[in-house]
Amino acid sequence: MSGRVVHFEIPYEDGDRAQQFYEGAFGWQLQGVPGMGYVLASTGPTGDRGPTEPGFVNGGMLRRSDSPSPGPVVVVDVESIDEALERIGELGGSTVVGKTPVGPMV
Repeated sequence: MSGRVVHFEIPYEDGDRAQQFYEGAFGWQLQGVPGMGYVLASTGPTGDRGPTEPGFVNGGMLRRSDSPSPGPVVVVDVESIDEALERIGELGGSTVVGKTPVGPMV
């Protein structure tokens, strides 16, 4: 299990305002995905397969009404989601959003 953060999503109410904020505050490169209401967020140097330098994690932004969570989502790489959720429960954590397919990943 790597336990590394591999993706994040930030819900927004006002997409233009959110994009201006994150571009201005952190210098992120943001690109809308046509027809999806989703904005890709590159936090550092990025190639066709994601970040090209260690330490960068890319993510996205989406309308709060389309988000599975009212707050930011952090995606952590684990060997088995079922085992990770069980361990989280054993440690006193709880599942806010259950296991959800996210589509094919490269």
